[in-house]
Amino acid sequence: MIHLRKVIEARGLKQADAAELLGVTQPRVSDLYQGKIHLFSIDTLVDMLAHAGVRIKFAVLFPKRKLKVA
Repeated sequence: MIHLRKVIEARGLKQADAAELLGVTQPRVSDLYQGKIHLFSIDTLVDMLAHAGVRIKFAVLFPKRKLKVA
């Protein structure tokens, strides 16, 4: 969410223009600005970043210590 907001601000977009870029409605951009994280799934945020042309890389990291399985 933070990166999406930075992209919008860096491009100097208004919420309506940002909504068009991200492929969502203006109220969704407003929710983003208000930090309503509970309204967004990871998939939605990834899709919005992709619409903005941001490349995303995921990494799965395992703990350095071994986990005990019961």
